[in-house]
Amino acid sequence: MTAKGPTGRGRGVADVADGAARAADLAWAEREAERIAGWLVDKVRAAGAAGFVVGLSGGVDSALVACLATRAVPGRVWAYALPCRSSEADLRDAALVARHLALPFATVDLAPVEDAFLAALEPAAGEPSRLARGNLRARLRMIALNHLAARHRALVLGTGNASELYVGYFTKWGDGGVDLLPIGHLVKREVRLLASALGLPAAVVGRTPTAGLWEGQTDEDELGFRYDELDAYIREGPEAVPAEVAQRILSLHEASAHKRAMPPMPEPPATLPAGARAEGGG
Repeated sequence: MTAKGPTGRGRGVADVADGAARAADLAWAEREAERIAGWLVDKVRAAGAAGFVVGLSGGVDSALVACLATRAVPGRVWAYALPCRSSEADLRDAALVARHLALPFATVDLAPVEDAFLAALEPAAGEPSRLARGNLRARLRMIALNHLAARHRALVLGTGNASELYVGYFTKWGDGGVDLLPIGHLVKREVRLLASALGLPAAVVGRTPTAGLWEGQTDEDELGFRYDELDAYIREGPEAVPAEVAQRILSLHEASAHKRAMPPMPEPPATLPAGARAEGGG
């Protein structure tokens, strides 16, 4: 009989298999990090930009993007925390990532901007809903990042991953208003694997995902399912998750299609008016 305990042959075989899987994951992570870094180098050169600007939220997505950008163009990445009544934990972990990567880092408090904006709109719009206020905060952050990027002649890096993008879990013209999405092809579990393999702080890699748009908000509570279910749906197919979860994911994907596309416009006219023809045609 094969022993099943931790010191038996069965456990030893499992340990070897686990070790081989971990080694394969680490090898994948190194290859993928180099591939993304090379892609970023190509993009910054093609744009004639000086480097990259990234907003650090304290979460794993922005930490990984900052890490990959630093690998691509060392010394040419500028990081900012853009709190708007954000939690102390968000600011603490954003600063931790900046120190870990030795990034130039500054904090810009957007709460006064939010107050002034809402005060100006209050006569016409009234009191905003919690969701409207959260979307406003995301848009204010992106306005700030684009303004700061112009100062540095840099490109704005987005921090959305494939899981979020698939179900539209981002603010249109907010965190979606970026130049590049370096991890937009990776689902959440792959983001965590890559971040861990690259040695990012464990406290950040293991944080509960949150957009930080209001107190106590978490991604999974808002979505109505877990990231591991969403990742399984994307990578393995709808049959990999319970039917009700698959239906909700499909519904969110279809309802958010407009976020992943340019604004629609009519087709060009079949005929042009005579006065609209180009001049100088002879």
